[in-house]
Parts: sequence; structure tokens; C-alpha cells
Amino acid sequence: MSSQIIAPIPGVFYRRPAPDKDPFVEEGDAVEAGQTVGVIEIMKQFTEVRSDAAGVLTSFEVEDLGMVGPGDVIATID
Repeated sequence: MSSQIIAPIPGVFYRRPAPDKDPFVEEGDAVEAGQTVGVIEIMKQFTEVRSDAAGVLTSFEVEDLGMVGPGDVIATID
């Protein structure tokens, strides 16, 4: 059964901890419940986005540096 990772707040979604760092996870990677998959930045404050479920991250629904709103789907896990 699929699980969705939902944006808790509005802002800019980043798949990397810093521009020169590797992404937290890539599509096709196994993820654990509680694992950070990205961060959302709003007004220089960063909030980690974590998976609620374990599985394989099958797709990101938001591009790196994409804008998200509360309740938007960020990624899907199977």
C-alpha cells in the first residue's frame, strides 16, 4: 500500500541539506519511518520533512527548490 509524505508547512522544498551535498534520498531508495527526505525553508527557517512509513520512495511530486503548501504531496512511498 502506498504512503504519501505531506508538506507540513508552506515554503521551498530542498532535497539536499546544502547545495554541495548529496540528496537526502533518491527515487528508488529504501527509506525508514522517521527518515529525513528533505527540508522546507520559509523565512530562513528550515523544517525537516520525514517519512511516516518505511518502504521504497517511488516518486517525488515536487521538484528540488519547488514551492509547497501545507498538505501538498511531496513524495510517494510503496
